[in-house]
Amino acid sequence: MNPKIEKIREQFPYIKSTVCDGRPLVYFDSAATSQKPSSVISLAGEWLSEANANVHRAMYGMAAKATDNYEAGRDAVRSLLNAEYREEIVLTSGTTASINLLANVFGQKYIAPGDEILLSEGEHHSNIVPWQMLCQRSGARLRFFPVDDNGCWRLDEAERILAEGKVRIVSAAHISNVLGLVNPVEELTAMAHRYGALVHLDGAQGIVHEVVDVRRIGCDFYSFSGHKLYALTGSGVLYGKKEVLETLPPWMGGGEMVDTVTFEKTTYGPVPLRFEAGTPNFIAQASLKPAIDFAASIRIPEVKEEEHRMTAYLSEELRTISGLRIFGTGERKAPLFSFTVDGAHHSDIAVLLDKMHVAVRSGLMCSEPLINKFGRTGMVRVSLAPYNTLEECEYFVKSLRRAVNMLV
Repeated sequence: MNPKIEKIREQFPYIKSTVCDGRPLVYFDSAATSQKPSSVISLAGEWLSEANANVHRAMYGMAAKATDNYEAGRDAVRSLLNAEYREEIVLTSGTTASINLLANVFGQKYIAPGDEILLSEGEHHSNIVPWQMLCQRSGARLRFFPVDDNGCWRLDEAERILAEGKVRIVSAAHISNVLGLVNPVEELTAMAHRYGALVHLDGAQGIVHEVVDVRRIGCDFYSFSGHKLYALTGSGVLYGKKEVLETLPPWMGGGEMVDTVTFEKTTYGPVPLRFEAGTPNFIAQASLKPAIDFAASIRIPEVKEEEHRMTAYLSEELRTISGLRIFGTGERKAPLFSFTVDGAHHSDIAVLLDKMHVAVRSGLMCSEPLINKFGRTGMVRVSLAPYNTLEECEYFVKSLRRAVNMLV
């Protein structure tokens, strides 16, 4: 194993704490949530002891420190995304909360009966259901542009719908959580803008595997969850262009999001605070900074080379297993594979792999319409991170062969 990869692995306590029969857990479910490095874990413990006070409200030292930690998380995200202003970073509890917030406030301001919202067929439930709910409330229409048999976007069909002139916003995943394909988001964004539509990108997977520059992409909104990027659960982000955010009304009312309150009238605070009502999960949001610092520290050639080796190995070896089909093939692919095996139920495969101390995801992956499109009731998904190794991939393939032989 490359010494630099080994050094990265040493920073993840789970590897030592999940040993069973002398073998560490092979954790291949990072698309669901990443494991946490010691830097994030230790700082969170310190903050709970030394800076556990509500933010933006009090003058005493502990509260000031908590506020500084919270706002440092915002600043780290602004730098990570190359956003122009820190006010463009709204802190939420995760991608789901971000999209629900966006659907509600955008819908209040810009969606009327007869308008259309455009998604791809490859979306996570979190990027479908909030828009469905908005359409039910507003009388708008939800439309979808297709993916082909390989899972790639049919941008020609997206343009056909956009050209009708009714789409107000396009919302689509940067990287599919099922297919692992890196989608052509810059091309989609430019296309949507030509027809007067705004663009939101679900970056839950994209922020992990790509260098995201929202100004280069040109998108109007970008959302992601901190817990997939080594931060604590309960942290998340909605980026929005400042000039657009400033036109949007708040969603939830309460403390911190106001300017003045009387019995007769309330005026709202500036962005982003008008979208951050109540006491935030300030420890989780503060963890964004050490998590982003850690992510930056491992963006080294050795990590990218190991990722390419693992992806190439799995792509080749999985195809040698009789009856196995991989879903999602394209030129740009993250280290994420979803597959089925003829004659073997996806849940049975996952259970047997668990007995061999390999953790994978099985089922609908919160993308039931996409799974249905491919005529499946569920899939097995393996998703990798920089703390994984080629040796783990080899053990996984060996274990998968054993599981398939037991089931078929």
